[in-house]
Amino acid sequence: MTDAAASDPDPAAIAEPQAAATPPDPPVPAATPRAAFAAWRGRRPFWGGLLVTLAGAEILFTEKAPLPVVLRIGMMGLAGYLVPTVLLLCGVLILFNPSQRLFYSVLAVLLTLGTWITSNLGGFLLGLLLGLIGSSLSFGWLPEQPARRKLRGRSRSRRGSSGAPPQLVDSQG
Repeated sequence: MTDAAASDPDPAAIAEPQAAATPPDPPVPAATPRAAFAAWRGRRPFWGGLLVTLAGAEILFTEKAPLPVVLRIGMMGLAGYLVPTVLLLCGVLILFNPSQRLFYSVLAVLLTLGTWITSNLGGFLLGLLLGLIGSSLSFGWLPEQPARRKLRGRSRSRRGSSGAPPQLVDSQG
């Protein structure tokens, strides 16, 4: 055996003490899919976009439904399918592009009102109501609002520990 081979220590023997000297990293708690979805939902007008999307889908369904009582008032054909399709697209765009929610919600209101004429009275009124409510919710949504729980706690702390509203003192009395 040569002197170089005898003086070099075994690499496996060196690696074991170094590995034992450093503690392992603690496991990082992974966000649950439910918490991740709730965080995603909180950053956009979720319920408004969902209702507009459901309105477009419901109106399209009433166009394709094999119902004996199908009311087709006014324009028929392409407009009856085009308007609810664009309404459905507006709902999806409200969900995935919340920065343009004002434009999409105004367009959704106009399209929803247009389905009254083009698509079976707006999907037998159900799609019309869903579209109007959803686009109103989307229009009124504001980004980065404080959580409601914090606001409740703040109002309780203003009232004091008794929970009663503070008494006003009349300085002229």
